[in-house]
Amino acid sequence: MVRVANPITVSVISACCCWGEGGGSWVCRPWAKEDRVVSKEDFMGTSDWSFGSIQRATISMFSCAAPFLYDMFSVPNSLGISYMGLDSVDPSPGARDHVQVVWNERLVAEVRQSAQLWFREDCGLEVDWTSAALVNKSTESSLTVLARTDGVIAGLRVVEVVVDEFQENLVWSSVIDEGDCVEAGTVIGRLSGSLRSILQIERVLLNVLGRLSGVATTTRHLVEAIQETPCRIYDTRKTVPGWRLLDKYAVRCGGGFNHRIGLYDAILIKDNHLAAIQENGLSPADAVRRSREFISQTFPAGRADQMVIEIEVDSLNQLADVLPADPDIVLLDNMSVDELRQAVALRGSNAPDVILEASGGITLGNISQIARSGVDRISTGAPTHTSAWLDIGLDWDALSFPNA
Repeated sequence: MVRVANPITVSVISACCCWGEGGGSWVCRPWAKEDRVVSKEDFMGTSDWSFGSIQRATISMFSCAAPFLYDMFSVPNSLGISYMGLDSVDPSPGARDHVQVVWNERLVAEVRQSAQLWFREDCGLEVDWTSAALVNKSTESSLTVLARTDGVIAGLRVVEVVVDEFQENLVWSSVIDEGDCVEAGTVIGRLSGSLRSILQIERVLLNVLGRLSGVATTTRHLVEAIQETPCRIYDTRKTVPGWRLLDKYAVRCGGGFNHRIGLYDAILIKDNHLAAIQENGLSPADAVRRSREFISQTFPAGRADQMVIEIEVDSLNQLADVLPADPDIVLLDNMSVDELRQAVALRGSNAPDVILEASGGITLGNISQIARSGVDRISTGAPTHTSAWLDIGLDWDALSFPNA
Protein backbone atom coordinates (compact mmCIF):
# COMPACT_ATOMS: atom_id res chain seq x y z
CA MET A 1 0.00 0.00 0.00
CA VAL A 2 1.10 3.58 -0.54
CA ARG A 3 0.71 6.11 2.23
CA VAL A 4 0.36 9.65 0.99
CA ALA A 5 1.76 12.32 3.30
CA ASN A 6 3.95 15.39 2.93
CA PRO A 7 6.46 14.43 1.67
CA ILE A 8 4.75 11.51 -0.03
CA THR A 9 5.95 8.15 1.26
CA VAL A 10 5.20 5.11 -0.82
CA SER A 11 5.70 1.41 -0.49
CA VAL A 12 6.24 0.03 -3.96
CA ILE A 13 5.49 -3.61 -4.50
CA SER A 14 7.46 -5.09 -7.37
CA ALA A 15 5.17 -7.55 -9.01
CA CYS A 16 4.45 -9.55 -12.07
CA CYS A 17 0.96 -8.71 -13.28
CA CYS A 18 -0.64 -11.15 -15.65
CA TRP A 19 -4.03 -12.26 -16.83
CA GLY A 20 -5.38 -14.95 -14.50
CA GLU A 21 -5.75 -18.54 -15.61
CA GLY A 22 -8.97 -18.94 -17.51
CA GLY A 23 -9.24 -15.16 -17.98
CA GLY A 24 -11.57 -12.77 -16.21
CA SER A 25 -9.20 -11.08 -13.76
CA TRP A 26 -5.74 -9.67 -13.32
CA VAL A 27 -3.39 -11.30 -10.85
CA CYS A 28 -0.44 -9.52 -9.20
CA ARG A 29 2.26 -11.75 -7.73
CA PRO A 30 4.50 -9.72 -5.41
CA TRP A 31 8.24 -10.29 -5.58
CA ALA A 32 9.71 -7.72 -3.22
CA LYS A 33 8.81 -4.60 -1.33
CA GLU A 34 10.71 -1.33 -1.49
CA ASP A 35 9.99 1.80 0.58
CA ARG A 36 10.99 5.17 -0.78
CA VAL A 37 10.06 8.82 -0.42
CA VAL A 38 8.44 10.18 -3.56
CA SER A 39 8.79 13.83 -4.47
CA LYS A 40 6.06 15.90 -6.07
CA GLU A 41 7.91 15.44 -9.39
CA ASP A 42 7.88 11.64 -8.92
CA PHE A 43 4.17 11.65 -8.21
CA MET A 44 3.35 13.85 -11.19
CA GLY A 45 5.58 11.77 -13.48
CA THR A 46 8.06 14.53 -14.28
CA SER A 47 11.15 12.96 -12.71
CA ASP A 48 13.42 10.20 -14.03
CA TRP A 49 11.89 7.67 -11.61
CA SER A 50 8.72 5.83 -12.62
CA PHE A 51 6.72 2.88 -11.43
CA GLY A 52 8.12 0.87 -14.32
CA SER A 53 6.51 -1.89 -16.33
CA ILE A 54 6.41 -4.37 -13.47
CA GLN A 55 6.07 -2.03 -10.49
CA ARG A 56 2.61 -1.13 -9.32
CA ALA A 57 1.64 1.24 -6.56
CA THR A 58 -1.74 1.55 -4.94
CA ILE A 59 -2.28 5.03 -3.58
CA SER A 60 -4.72 5.39 -0.70
CA MET A 61 -5.47 8.57 1.22
CA PHE A 62 -5.46 7.72 4.93
CA SER A 63 -7.59 9.69 7.37
CA CYS A 64 -9.41 8.90 10.59
CA ALA A 65 -11.98 7.05 8.46
CA ALA A 66 -11.22 3.58 7.15
CA PRO A 67 -9.69 3.58 3.63
CA PHE A 68 -12.27 2.92 0.93
CA LEU A 69 -11.60 1.12 -2.33
CA TYR A 70 -13.71 2.71 -5.00
CA ASP A 71 -14.93 -0.43 -6.69
CA MET A 72 -15.59 -4.09 -6.79
CA PHE A 73 -12.54 -5.02 -8.82
CA SER A 74 -9.22 -3.50 -9.84
CA VAL A 75 -7.33 -3.39 -13.09
CA PRO A 76 -3.56 -2.76 -13.05
CA ASN A 77 -2.15 -0.31 -15.55
CA SER A 78 1.01 1.71 -16.03
CA LEU A 79 -0.27 4.42 -13.69
CA GLY A 80 -0.95 2.12 -10.74
CA ILE A 81 -4.10 0.32 -9.63
CA SER A 82 -7.32 1.90 -10.84
CA TYR A 83 -10.64 0.93 -9.31
CA MET A 84 -13.43 0.74 -11.85
CA GLY A 85 -16.70 -1.14 -11.95
CA LEU A 86 -19.75 1.05 -12.39
CA ASP A 87 -22.64 -0.07 -14.53
CA SER A 88 -22.93 0.83 -18.19
CA VAL A 89 -25.99 2.32 -19.84
CA ASP A 90 -27.10 1.46 -23.35
CA PRO A 91 -26.19 4.55 -25.41
CA SER A 92 -27.12 5.33 -28.97
CA PRO A 93 -26.93 2.23 -31.21
CA GLY A 94 -23.34 1.39 -32.02
CA ALA A 95 -21.98 4.18 -29.80
CA ARG A 96 -20.08 4.18 -26.52
CA ASP A 97 -21.07 6.13 -23.46
CA HIS A 98 -19.95 6.93 -19.93
CA VAL A 99 -20.51 4.47 -17.12
CA GLN A 100 -23.57 5.26 -15.01
CA VAL A 101 -24.07 5.44 -11.27
CA VAL A 102 -26.57 2.91 -9.97
CA TRP A 103 -27.41 1.77 -6.47
CA ASN A 104 -24.89 -0.96 -5.71
CA GLU A 105 -22.40 -2.10 -3.06
CA ARG A 106 -19.94 0.60 -4.00
CA LEU A 107 -22.50 3.33 -3.32
CA VAL A 108 -23.59 1.67 -0.07
CA ALA A 109 -19.98 1.70 1.12
CA GLU A 110 -19.64 5.35 0.11
CA VAL A 111 -22.74 6.25 2.14
CA ARG A 112 -21.56 4.32 5.20
CA GLN A 113 -18.26 6.17 5.18
CA SER A 114 -19.93 9.54 4.66
CA ALA A 115 -22.51 8.87 7.39
CA GLN A 116 -19.79 8.72 10.04
CA LEU A 117 -18.59 12.17 8.99
CA TRP A 118 -22.14 13.53 9.01
CA PHE A 119 -22.76 12.21 12.54
CA ARG A 120 -19.48 13.65 13.79
CA GLU A 121 -20.27 16.98 12.15
CA ASP A 122 -23.53 17.26 14.11
CA CYS A 123 -22.51 15.77 17.47
CA GLY A 124 -18.74 16.00 17.54
CA LEU A 125 -17.66 13.14 19.77
CA GLU A 126 -20.53 13.80 22.17
CA VAL A 127 -24.34 13.68 21.95
CA ASP A 128 -27.41 15.85 21.40
CA TRP A 129 -27.40 17.54 24.81
CA THR A 130 -30.76 19.28 24.23
CA SER A 131 -32.54 15.97 23.79
CA ALA A 132 -30.56 14.43 26.64
CA ALA A 133 -31.75 17.25 28.92
CA LEU A 134 -35.41 17.21 27.88
CA VAL A 135 -36.36 13.76 26.55
CA ASN A 136 -36.65 10.68 28.72
CA LYS A 137 -34.25 7.96 27.63
CA SER A 138 -37.09 5.40 27.48
CA THR A 139 -39.40 7.51 25.31
CA GLU A 140 -40.15 6.05 21.89
CA SER A 141 -42.05 7.52 18.98
CA SER A 142 -42.91 7.17 15.32
CA LEU A 143 -42.40 10.29 13.22
CA THR A 144 -43.42 10.94 9.62
CA VAL A 145 -41.12 12.34 6.94
CA LEU A 146 -43.07 14.30 4.34
CA ALA A 147 -42.54 16.61 1.39
CA ARG A 148 -43.63 20.18 2.07
CA THR A 149 -43.32 21.19 -1.59
CA ASP A 150 -43.88 19.43 -4.91
CA GLY A 151 -40.88 17.60 -6.33
CA VAL A 152 -39.06 14.38 -7.21
CA ILE A 153 -37.81 12.29 -4.31
CA ALA A 154 -34.27 10.90 -4.20
CA GLY A 155 -32.21 9.54 -1.33
CA LEU A 156 -34.55 7.00 0.25
CA ARG A 157 -31.97 4.23 -0.08
CA VAL A 158 -29.34 6.56 1.34
CA VAL A 159 -31.54 7.17 4.39
CA GLU A 160 -31.95 3.44 4.90
CA VAL A 161 -28.17 2.96 5.02
CA VAL A 162 -27.64 6.01 7.25
CA VAL A 163 -30.21 4.76 9.77
CA ASP A 164 -28.57 1.35 9.78
CA GLU A 165 -25.14 2.91 10.27
CA PHE A 166 -26.45 4.94 13.23
CA GLN A 167 -26.92 1.62 15.09
CA GLU A 168 -29.53 2.77 17.58
CA ASN A 169 -32.31 0.30 16.76
CA LEU A 170 -34.19 2.83 14.66
CA VAL A 171 -36.53 1.57 11.97
CA TRP A 172 -36.95 3.41 8.65
CA SER A 173 -39.83 2.55 6.32
CA SER A 174 -40.19 4.16 2.89
CA VAL A 175 -43.72 4.47 1.55
CA ILE A 176 -42.79 5.64 -1.98
CA ASP A 177 -40.04 4.77 -4.45
CA GLU A 178 -36.90 6.60 -5.55
CA GLY A 179 -37.69 8.96 -8.41
CA ASP A 180 -41.39 9.31 -7.57
CA CYS A 181 -42.94 12.71 -8.23
CA VAL A 182 -44.86 13.90 -5.17
CA GLU A 183 -47.10 16.78 -4.18
CA ALA A 184 -46.72 18.90 -1.08
CA GLY A 185 -47.93 16.97 1.97
CA THR A 186 -47.04 13.53 0.59
CA VAL A 187 -45.67 11.13 3.18
CA ILE A 188 -42.24 9.85 2.13
CA GLY A 189 -41.51 7.47 5.00
CA ARG A 190 -41.61 6.86 8.73
CA LEU A 191 -38.90 6.71 11.35
CA SER A 192 -39.59 4.80 14.56
CA GLY A 193 -37.66 4.06 17.73
CA SER A 194 -35.99 6.02 20.53
CA LEU A 195 -37.12 9.64 20.37
CA ARG A 196 -33.67 10.82 21.48
CA SER A 197 -32.09 8.95 18.58
CA ILE A 198 -34.67 10.23 16.10
CA LEU A 199 -33.99 13.83 17.13
CA GLN A 200 -30.24 13.25 16.93
CA ILE A 201 -30.33 11.83 13.38
CA GLU A 202 -33.12 14.09 12.09
CA ARG A 203 -31.03 16.83 10.49
CA VAL A 204 -28.69 14.40 8.74
CA LEU A 205 -31.63 12.58 7.14
CA LEU A 206 -33.41 15.77 6.10
CA ASN A 207 -30.21 17.21 4.63
CA VAL A 208 -29.70 14.09 2.53
CA LEU A 209 -33.29 13.95 1.30
CA GLY A 210 -33.55 17.70 0.72
CA ARG A 211 -30.30 17.96 -1.25
CA LEU A 212 -30.75 14.85 -3.40
CA SER A 213 -34.45 15.47 -4.04
CA GLY A 214 -33.64 19.03 -5.14
CA VAL A 215 -31.11 17.69 -7.66
CA ALA A 216 -33.60 15.08 -8.90
CA THR A 217 -36.37 17.68 -9.22
CA THR A 218 -34.28 20.08 -11.32
CA THR A 219 -33.14 17.17 -13.49
CA ARG A 220 -36.74 16.08 -14.05
CA HIS A 221 -37.74 19.60 -15.16
CA LEU A 222 -34.96 19.58 -17.76
CA VAL A 223 -35.81 16.04 -18.92
CA GLU A 224 -39.49 16.91 -19.32
CA ALA A 225 -38.61 20.03 -21.31
CA ILE A 226 -37.01 17.90 -24.06
CA GLN A 227 -39.19 14.78 -23.80
CA GLU A 228 -40.48 15.24 -27.36
CA THR A 229 -36.94 14.70 -28.69
CA PRO A 230 -34.50 11.75 -28.49
CA CYS A 231 -31.95 14.03 -26.80
CA ARG A 232 -30.63 13.14 -23.32
CA ILE A 233 -29.69 15.27 -20.32
CA TYR A 234 -26.23 14.66 -18.77
CA ASP A 235 -24.69 16.05 -15.60
CA THR A 236 -21.15 17.36 -15.02
CA ARG A 237 -18.46 17.18 -12.31
CA LYS A 238 -19.79 20.38 -10.71
CA THR A 239 -20.88 18.55 -7.57
CA VAL A 240 -20.60 19.11 -3.83
CA PRO A 241 -17.13 17.93 -2.70
CA GLY A 242 -17.49 14.46 -1.21
CA TRP A 243 -20.96 14.01 -2.70
CA ARG A 244 -19.96 13.20 -6.30
CA LEU A 245 -21.61 9.76 -6.49
CA LEU A 246 -24.65 10.83 -4.46
CA ASP A 247 -25.25 13.91 -6.63
CA LYS A 248 -24.94 11.81 -9.77
CA TYR A 249 -27.22 9.16 -8.28
CA ALA A 250 -29.84 11.88 -7.73
CA VAL A 251 -29.51 12.93 -11.38
CA ARG A 252 -30.31 9.36 -12.38
CA CYS A 253 -33.35 9.38 -10.04
CA GLY A 254 -34.54 12.49 -11.87
CA GLY A 255 -34.29 10.79 -15.26
CA GLY A 256 -30.94 12.23 -16.38
CA PHE A 257 -27.69 10.52 -17.30
CA ASN A 258 -24.18 10.71 -15.89
CA HIS A 259 -21.22 12.25 -17.65
CA ARG A 260 -17.79 11.01 -16.53
CA ILE A 261 -17.56 10.30 -12.81
CA GLY A 262 -14.09 11.82 -12.45
CA LEU A 263 -10.79 12.30 -14.22
CA TYR A 264 -10.11 8.56 -14.16
CA ASP A 265 -12.95 6.97 -16.14
CA ALA A 266 -12.88 8.81 -19.48
CA ILE A 267 -10.76 11.05 -21.69
CA LEU A 268 -12.15 14.57 -22.06
CA ILE A 269 -9.91 16.88 -24.08
CA LYS A 270 -10.76 20.46 -23.13
CA ASP A 271 -9.60 23.86 -24.35
CA ASN A 272 -6.69 24.00 -21.91
CA HIS A 273 -5.41 20.65 -23.15
CA LEU A 274 -5.61 21.88 -26.73
CA ALA A 275 -3.79 25.09 -25.82
CA ALA A 276 -1.01 23.04 -24.21
CA ILE A 277 -0.42 20.79 -27.23
CA GLN A 278 -0.80 23.61 -29.74
CA GLU A 279 2.63 24.83 -28.68
CA ASN A 280 3.98 21.59 -30.14
CA GLY A 281 2.14 22.09 -33.41
CA LEU A 282 -0.55 19.47 -32.66
CA SER A 283 -4.15 19.89 -33.79
CA PRO A 284 -7.38 18.82 -32.04
CA ALA A 285 -7.47 15.77 -34.33
CA ASP A 286 -3.93 14.91 -33.26
CA ALA A 287 -5.08 15.09 -29.64
CA VAL A 288 -7.79 12.52 -30.32
CA ARG A 289 -5.40 10.16 -32.11
CA ARG A 290 -2.76 10.52 -29.42
CA SER A 291 -5.35 9.78 -26.71
CA ARG A 292 -6.54 6.68 -28.55
CA GLU A 293 -2.96 5.45 -28.89
CA PHE A 294 -2.24 6.17 -25.23
CA ILE A 295 -5.27 4.18 -24.08
CA SER A 296 -4.42 1.17 -26.23
CA GLN A 297 -0.83 1.13 -24.92
CA THR A 298 -1.71 1.80 -21.28
CA PHE A 299 -4.74 -0.35 -20.48
CA PRO A 300 -5.73 -3.96 -21.06
CA ALA A 301 -8.37 -4.40 -23.75
CA GLY A 302 -11.36 -4.63 -21.41
CA ARG A 303 -10.52 -1.41 -19.62
CA ALA A 304 -9.53 0.36 -22.84
CA ASP A 305 -12.96 -0.39 -24.30
CA GLN A 306 -14.56 1.44 -21.35
CA MET A 307 -12.54 4.61 -21.86
CA VAL A 308 -14.66 7.03 -23.86
CA ILE A 309 -12.74 9.71 -25.78
CA GLU A 310 -14.49 13.07 -25.89
CA ILE A 311 -13.15 16.39 -27.16
CA GLU A 312 -14.46 19.91 -26.67
CA VAL A 313 -14.62 22.27 -29.66
CA ASP A 314 -15.95 25.82 -29.88
CA SER A 315 -16.14 26.31 -33.65
CA LEU A 316 -17.35 24.50 -36.72
CA ASN A 317 -13.82 24.59 -38.12
CA GLN A 318 -12.53 22.65 -35.09
CA LEU A 319 -15.39 20.18 -35.48
CA ALA A 320 -14.48 19.60 -39.13
CA ASP A 321 -10.88 18.95 -38.05
CA VAL A 322 -11.67 16.37 -35.33
CA LEU A 323 -14.39 14.32 -37.03
CA PRO A 324 -11.97 12.32 -39.24
CA ALA A 325 -10.11 11.29 -36.05
CA ASP A 326 -13.29 9.49 -34.94
CA PRO A 327 -13.73 10.60 -31.32
CA ASP A 328 -16.57 8.91 -29.45
CA ILE A 329 -18.15 12.24 -28.47
CA VAL A 330 -17.64 15.86 -29.48
CA LEU A 331 -18.69 18.51 -26.99
CA LEU A 332 -19.96 21.64 -28.76
CA ASP A 333 -19.16 24.43 -26.34
CA ASN A 334 -21.37 27.54 -26.21
CA MET A 335 -22.55 27.26 -29.80
CA SER A 336 -25.69 29.03 -31.00
CA VAL A 337 -28.68 26.95 -32.05
CA ASP A 338 -27.90 27.73 -35.70
CA GLU A 339 -24.30 26.56 -35.22
CA LEU A 340 -25.55 23.40 -33.54
CA ARG A 341 -27.73 22.62 -36.56
CA GLN A 342 -24.75 23.11 -38.87
CA ALA A 343 -22.67 20.87 -36.60
CA VAL A 344 -25.29 18.13 -36.83
CA ALA A 345 -25.30 18.36 -40.63
CA LEU A 346 -21.49 18.29 -40.73
CA ARG A 347 -21.44 15.21 -38.49
CA GLY A 348 -24.06 13.48 -40.61
CA SER A 349 -22.05 13.83 -43.81
CA ASN A 350 -18.62 13.04 -42.35
CA ALA A 351 -18.84 10.85 -39.23
CA PRO A 352 -22.42 9.76 -38.47
CA ASP A 353 -21.40 7.53 -35.54
CA VAL A 354 -19.87 10.38 -33.53
CA ILE A 355 -22.09 11.59 -30.67
CA LEU A 356 -22.66 15.36 -30.46
CA GLU A 357 -23.08 16.99 -27.07
CA ALA A 358 -24.18 20.60 -26.54
CA SER A 359 -22.97 22.41 -23.43
CA GLY A 360 -22.67 25.91 -22.05
CA GLY A 361 -25.39 28.45 -21.33
CA ILE A 362 -28.07 25.78 -20.89
CA THR A 363 -31.27 27.00 -19.21
CA LEU A 364 -34.79 25.69 -18.82
CA GLY A 365 -35.85 28.42 -21.24
CA ASN A 366 -33.59 27.41 -24.14
CA ILE A 367 -33.01 23.70 -23.61
CA SER A 368 -35.93 22.59 -25.80
CA GLN A 369 -34.66 24.62 -28.76
CA ILE A 370 -31.16 23.25 -28.27
CA ALA A 371 -32.46 19.67 -28.17
CA ARG A 372 -34.42 20.25 -31.39
CA SER A 373 -31.20 21.22 -33.18
CA GLY A 374 -30.48 17.51 -33.55
CA VAL A 375 -27.69 17.05 -30.98
CA ASP A 376 -27.69 13.71 -29.20
CA ARG A 377 -27.17 15.01 -25.68
CA ILE A 378 -26.96 18.13 -23.55
CA SER A 379 -24.68 18.41 -20.53
CA THR A 380 -25.36 20.93 -17.78
CA GLY A 381 -24.16 21.49 -14.24
CA ALA A 382 -27.46 23.12 -13.25
CA PRO A 383 -28.94 20.11 -11.41
CA THR A 384 -25.94 19.68 -9.12
CA HIS A 385 -24.75 23.26 -8.55
CA THR A 386 -27.82 25.50 -8.73
CA SER A 387 -30.73 23.33 -7.53
CA ALA A 388 -32.79 24.54 -4.60
CA TRP A 389 -33.24 21.93 -1.89
CA LEU A 390 -36.65 20.31 -1.69
CA ASP A 391 -38.40 21.28 1.55
CA ILE A 392 -38.76 18.05 3.52
CA GLY A 393 -39.78 17.85 7.19
CA LEU A 394 -40.14 15.43 10.07
CA ASP A 395 -43.52 15.60 11.80
CA TRP A 396 -45.20 13.80 14.67
CA ASP A 397 -46.99 10.66 13.54
CA ALA A 398 -48.01 9.28 16.93
CA LEU A 399 -47.86 10.34 20.54
CA SER A 400 -44.71 9.43 22.42
CA PHE A 401 -45.09 6.81 25.03
CA PRO A 402 -42.67 5.60 27.72
CA ASN A 403 -41.67 1.98 27.80
CA ALA A 404 -43.20 0.02 30.64
